[in-house]
Amino acid sequence: MLNIQQLRKLEPQIIALGNHRPILQSMLDFDFYCGRTEPTLKAIIGTGKKFEKFFFGKREILIPVYHDLSHDIKINATINGLINVNSGRRTLASMRAAISAYPNLKTAVLFAENVPEKHSLEMDKLAKTKNITITGPASVGILIPNHLKIGPIGGVDHRQLLSAKLFDTGATAVLCSSGGMSNEIINLLAHANIPLSFAVAFGGDRFPVLTPKEAFLAAENDPNTKQIVYFGELGGYDEYELAELLKKKIITKPVIAYIAGSVSAVFKEPPQFGHAKALAQRGAETAVAKAEALTDAGALVGKSFAQFLNLITKNIMTQKSPPQTQIDLSDRRASLFTCRISGDKNGSPTILGQELVAAVKTMSYSEMVIALLLGKKPKSKELAQFTDLALKLLIDHGPYVSGAVNTMITARAGKDLVSALCAGLLTIGDRFGGAINEAALNWFTAVNQKIAAANFVENFASAKKIIAGIGHKKYSSHQPDERVKLILEFAKKLKFHPHLDFALGVAKITLAKKANLILNVDGALAAVLLDLLQEKENYQKEELSELIASGFFNSLFILARSVGFAAHFLEQRRLDEGLFRLPEDSVNNG
Repeated sequence: MLNIQQLRKLEPQIIALGNHRPILQSMLDFDFYCGRTEPTLKAIIGTGKKFEKFFFGKREILIPVYHDLSHDIKINATINGLINVNSGRRTLASMRAAISAYPNLKTAVLFAENVPEKHSLEMDKLAKTKNITITGPASVGILIPNHLKIGPIGGVDHRQLLSAKLFDTGATAVLCSSGGMSNEIINLLAHANIPLSFAVAFGGDRFPVLTPKEAFLAAENDPNTKQIVYFGELGGYDEYELAELLKKKIITKPVIAYIAGSVSAVFKEPPQFGHAKALAQRGAETAVAKAEALTDAGALVGKSFAQFLNLITKNIMTQKSPPQTQIDLSDRRASLFTCRISGDKNGSPTILGQELVAAVKTMSYSEMVIALLLGKKPKSKELAQFTDLALKLLIDHGPYVSGAVNTMITARAGKDLVSALCAGLLTIGDRFGGAINEAALNWFTAVNQKIAAANFVENFASAKKIIAGIGHKKYSSHQPDERVKLILEFAKKLKFHPHLDFALGVAKITLAKKANLILNVDGALAAVLLDLLQEKENYQKEELSELIASGFFNSLFILARSVGFAAHFLEQRRLDEGLFRLPEDSVNNG
């Protein structure tokens, strides 16, 4: 049952199922003009981007986009409003999932048309069982002036919101089957200086979840509402229920109504108007018959739309709007990029919201590096310490590796530092340097899918694939990599290390096959960094998965080794040995 007083007391926390930019932006503009400092729209359930850019006033904001409803338990517990802009065929399934996911949901608006009538009836049962008000299908929404707007009701452009005076509170409820006409009537009332108590468009389907009868009862029970303005259509029998409520004095507040569709009488066959319900197959469903029933019950019913407007202006007291100075939002422009990690404030560089010169005094270089790479400051000292260790261990590995060779050859060809550095960096990939990220994916996937180390090795062997993080051309069980020893020593600072334990389990199996199939520096770094982020930084599985997908784990190698490559370039310039050419006996021309 719709309870307007309950909604007035509610601090709206809204989620959108699907993304309809004009509708959602209008809701955000409404929030801004209400004087809120934060938007009521908390998230979008949809596909594609992780965030959608919107405006809150003139400030651009990012609204998170989640692919399913199991995104955030904390958010789920606070959601009390919902706008569903999914297609008609997906509306029922998405509402079932939403009602299950959001235990405190109080009101929802279904925007889609062409929702099967069977689905509407099922949603009606859901709404009554869970005590949720569902408006629609084919609804433009619900509006409580200066408090709540779910849907495009009242307009989708910020200028329409101001013109419709949606921020003045009054005593007139607008109840309407047609979305377009609800906005039209709201505007006509605004120009007549008649502010609203609330407005609902219950949709033009034959079986709306929120019925006209329920909307009338909500208006009757709302102490702020003194009169009801109703726009109905031919088709269906709702108006006879309303007439009974008036006759029995269950509805005591004055009703001014108009029933559209009287023109259907001139047609030989009953015409189908725009809405699914707008078809008078029987005499009692005609606009004329329903208007007479409401008139007999005591409502003021206009025979024409013009007469309807005259009845409104003659019978409802006008109320002068208080002077308002609203910010003009017409000059807003969307940004081309979003950057949260750094910027410039009053001529001073900033990183992560702090002035750089201030950060320099409190943060080490390694702490700055990992903070920028992660997009937020580390919580633990261990993460900064491990970053420092990784940067040192990865800084260089001699002139023999492919990246260093490329850098030196480019330097000896007379090219500049940037060109030589790029030449070296371009060799980084799955075979050289870029295996940290792939190793992280290996360990993360296996641990979360609870794959045994033996099965993991067998799967790779069967697929004839190399295991990233395992094996080295130089080091073996007979000649261990001292860098790996330091990484394993650092891991003792952790209470739990499931990824490292798994990686060591894999190495134990591979070493039994060949002495050089050790846990290499890439594999060790990946495993310990995963465990460190999970234990000390409280990263969840979804967040770790995103880091892997972004290539984060390779960033430490790229950053550290860039120093080594630059050093090789500078050394070659100092030595100036001239253009390098491979000796002919180094190439097999056979």
